[in-house]
Amino acid sequence: METKFQVQLKIQKPVAQVFDAVVNPKQLSAYFVQHASAPLVEGTTVKWRFAEVPGEHDVIVREVVLDQRIVFEWPTEDGSLTQVRMLFEPLDAGNTMVRISESGWTQDAQGFKSAYGNVGGWMHMLCCLKAWLEYGIHLRAGGAL
Repeated sequence: METKFQVQLKIQKPVAQVFDAVVNPKQLSAYFVQHASAPLVEGTTVKWRFAEVPGEHDVIVREVVLDQRIVFEWPTEDGSLTQVRMLFEPLDAGNTMVRISESGWTQDAQGFKSAYGNVGGWMHMLCCLKAWLEYGIHLRAGGAL
């Protein structure tokens, strides 16, 4: 059985605003990453840095469909790649459902542990996105060790 998961959350903002908050490095670093080297553009590799995790992390952008979908891959601890799919569904003019799924871990104890950690990380990202866009609150501020 493949190790994969999906998380989702409704954001009370228009799809274009929600999508921009993920692809735009200035927006993304206001609520989620400590630093993003560039926008998420198909065919590029962007570096993300997190306050809680040492080093830079390659985000290999495979697909970007404006206001609909972002697909990227990034390396795991063992050097293999997992695939992250972010889907943006407008529910109406002012509400967007964001779904994030990730798959591709090794089928062993380390793969399961990493997947378990990432499911929490992506749900945290969605909560931070919601707080930022709906209320202007940066939930991660001061949260790093």
